[in-house]
Amino acid sequence: MTELTAAWKKGDSVEGYRVMSEIGRGAASVIYLVQDPKSKQIWALKHVVKNNPKEQRFLDQTETEYKIASQLDHDSIRKIPRIIKKGSLLKTNELYLVMELVDGISLHEEQPDDLPTTVDIFHQTASALGQMHDRGYVHADMKPHNVIVGVDLDGNHTAKLIDLGQSCKTGTIKKRIQGTPDYIAPEQVHRREITPKTDVYNFGATMYWVLTGKNIPTAMGTKNDSLMGSLDDALINKATPVKEINPLVPDRLNDLVMQCIEVEPENRVENMDIVSDKLDMILGILRAPPIQAD
Repeated sequence: MTELTAAWKKGDSVEGYRVMSEIGRGAASVIYLVQDPKSKQIWALKHVVKNNPKEQRFLDQTETEYKIASQLDHDSIRKIPRIIKKGSLLKTNELYLVMELVDGISLHEEQPDDLPTTVDIFHQTASALGQMHDRGYVHADMKPHNVIVGVDLDGNHTAKLIDLGQSCKTGTIKKRIQGTPDYIAPEQVHRREITPKTDVYNFGATMYWVLTGKNIPTAMGTKNDSLMGSLDDALINKATPVKEINPLVPDRLNDLVMQCIEVEPENRVENMDIVSDKLDMILGILRAPPIQAD
């Protein structure tokens, strides 16, 4: 079966996995909840089909996602242990990704109720991005939609970074603009080199939105889903400081977010490890017991 309009049904056997339900759809993909009959392990199975030459990019992104995920082993990055290719010897027209089932809700759909938990989610995500950078890759599409927040057996909130389809090697210059308008870095819009500081910017824009409910001004100018047109860096308006919109945000967190979203890469926080360390320090302060008066 290669047409996504005719989806697999509950009980069907697909590449050795038993379909339990459909759990999501994309432009050229369907994601299923499946079980390995031998191990009883539950997985998410992503099925991607190329129906015409224009859809080759969906296959390419899926292969990229697998190749990069296989180089990573961070607890806060979705694991993808297997890819299955279908088609002729020289031409793949169908792919399956066997992915870790991530149980939770995206940060875009729901944000934590309290600031310490929010900062903890930021810290876990920054740590995950830090490992990507240490291993030579950039996520390049960091946004609230790509952070899934769950709760473990001990009641702790956990972050899981997903969707590595636009990820690339550090130093890549992409032929076309890729990114999400409200979080995109200027260098992505102008098709310059993609570096870890690109993720610093995207992540800063993500933190800004979670903390304020507002998006920063980006090089896209106004929202434009087609990603056509752009502003020169000098014309990008400065974002209103986080603390002016949300007075509950402490100065250190406000300053960190604002340093991450500097237009010029050289003015941003130096790397994601520093971002992670600063978030860890802020989290420690937020969770410290109050000082008792004599």
